Amino acid sequence: MSRTFDARRLDVAAFAQAGARLAGSELLQKHERLAQEAQGTIDDLTLEWQVQGGRRKAVDGSWQPSIHLRAQARLPLSCQRCLGQVMTPLAVDRHLLFVDSEERAAALDDESDDDVLALTPDLDLLALIEDELLLALPLVPRHEICPDSVPLSAQSADFDASQAQRPSPFAALAALKGGKPAP
Repeated sequence: MSRTFDARRLDVAAFAQAGARLAGSELLQKHERLAQEAQGTIDDLTLEWQVQGGRRKAVDGSWQPSIHLRAQARLPLSCQRCLGQVMTPLAVDRHLLFVDSEERAAALDDESDDDVLALTPDLDLLALIEDELLLALPLVPRHEICPDSVPLSAQSADFDASQAQRPSPFAALAALKGGKPAP
């Protein structure tokens, strides 16, 4: 008997036990939090994902329901060097283990290489995928080599020349004090 699973209300235990697989491709604009990070139009950009259910050994030696999550997208971000747009690839390839309680998840998560979450009968898989991609965002997005040269100085070349042309305000004070006319 084949069972269908809903990515918005995923029964993780049943999904893992069945060894089921889900995959999808969605427009990025459907993911509001990712769309807020974008620094340009995302109308035609997509998020590709796939999830495989199974069982995986936890650090305490017990076998737990798990999912293997893979997701990728390209997101236009603001380059922190030149402030131009940089298309940034985001990729997630992660195993997630599910245990019976939040306390046990917290205890195992510290020791485990995999993420450990509390088992839920109605996991919003698409929200989890969005969370994982948000965590994959670079702290400082930037081009390898910026397309435009970036000024690395707060002063322009003519800054010193403009300062030389201005008379010193102290010269005018000295002229008043000494009775000499200011230049």
